Amino acid sequence: MPKHEFSVEMTCEGCAEAVSRVLNKLGGVEFNIDLPNKKVCIESEHSTDTLLATLNKTGKAVSYLGPK
Repeated sequence: MPKHEFSVEMTCEGCAEAVSRVLNKLGGVEFNIDLPNKKVCIESEHSTDTLLATLNKTGKAVSYLGPK
């Protein structure tokens, strides 16, 4: 499965939990949250646009960094 890396403006554990919640709701994803570096690495067959839209539901600033 393709891996994608995103930058997400997370400042606390609550932010990371919000990211986990929206990704788990989407389904079909495996992900790793790097809170200190404000990065989320997602392994999924979903399109980059779908993943970006899902992460945007957290209300955090999100940007796509590229394939991992």
